[in-house]
Amino acid sequence: MFPPVSGGSNDKAAGCSRFFFEATVCFSGEFGRKMSCDNAVCPPGYVHHLDLLHDYPAPEFPVMTIPREAWRNGLVLRMPNHLGDAVMALPALQMLRRIVPEYCSLQVIAPVGQRALYGSLPDVDGFLPLAEIHRGWSIEELLSLRQQRLGIGVLFNNSLRDALLMRLAGVPRLFGAAARGRSPLLARSFRFPPRRDRQLAEIHQTNKCLAIASALGAPRWDGSLPVFRLRPAVNELAPEITAFCEHPRMLTVASGAAYGAAKRWPGESFREVAGAWVEGGGIVVVLGSASERAVGNEVISGLRRDRAFNLSGKTGLAELMHLLAGSVLTVANDSGIMHLSAALGRPGVAIFGPTDYTATGPISSKWSLLFDKVECAPCFRRECPQGEARCIRRVTPGMVIAEMRRIAGAEGIRL
Repeated sequence: MFPPVSGGSNDKAAGCSRFFFEATVCFSGEFGRKMSCDNAVCPPGYVHHLDLLHDYPAPEFPVMTIPREAWRNGLVLRMPNHLGDAVMALPALQMLRRIVPEYCSLQVIAPVGQRALYGSLPDVDGFLPLAEIHRGWSIEELLSLRQQRLGIGVLFNNSLRDALLMRLAGVPRLFGAAARGRSPLLARSFRFPPRRDRQLAEIHQTNKCLAIASALGAPRWDGSLPVFRLRPAVNELAPEITAFCEHPRMLTVASGAAYGAAKRWPGESFREVAGAWVEGGGIVVVLGSASERAVGNEVISGLRRDRAFNLSGKTGLAELMHLLAGSVLTVANDSGIMHLSAALGRPGVAIFGPTDYTATGPISSKWSLLFDKVECAPCFRRECPQGEARCIRRVTPGMVIAEMRRIAGAEGIRL
């Protein structure tokens, strides 16, 4: 389906299952020259890093004790529908796992498309898939939850409907954020400050979830990333995916963003970064959904066909996770792929525009977040009202390349 990958290693022992790339990689040619240019250091104020433990601590609520008998057969978590939001809730899932009694299970309710995510987490005992998240639950889905006889439920979304359905499914004690008038359905609700346009929140979504977990008696998060056990890629691209992951210089790129055009850094800017990487001896793999295939084609346009590949819309979540885990770096918009790459322990550079990096940045401190605080940002609009998206376009390819160089040095990748 794709031309043979050029310049890769033939060592099959490396495999896609490695999570941390420890080899020293030497880059030369155009990529090295671009990283030594006048733009080798980002201007002050553009580069940000998140330390969720220290710079943005979780809010604190009084801690309650859940009686042992209240657990019944275990805990059920209604996880967020969107991939990025789901990943941001994983640290809270980790911590809640530690307080679930040994005779109980931890079950997850989430869209069916996220099966591979939760199936790779040893902390999750069961997955209750939702087929039509926008139409409500089917009778079969409701009965499936009811049969579990779970005593405690936590909602990591703001849905009134899900709170009602979980009560109908026989979960007697529900906990979650106070939202959309659902507090009467919850055993305890938690209030967080509202989001404000043009101001940085400084309360991260992960820390909101952790605050709820801590209030239920979960231990404080120590900053550790989720533990994943990836399953082998099984679709028709499995041989190509294996070859990509075995290449010692694979850069993964997420040039799309489901939220809207305002969140997307220009395709030509991604192409400049990708082109420098390819000319330096690496390969580039563009990832995304089928709707993002056109912008993926723009990213690899004019680049060597044996070094630049657009897999947008061609991978399932399991294959996507393998590719991210096998990459050296990821460059991405604020997107689910950004969050997933960070959770898998990979470093990267993310470009932010109309959204708030203090609220929805990646959970790993290995990421550089490029954001220019123009007067109208963050506005959270899907389309720029001014039509020019100054906030995200002021980030240049040179700035991204400079941060890639800095991260490479920190990770022991010699350029």
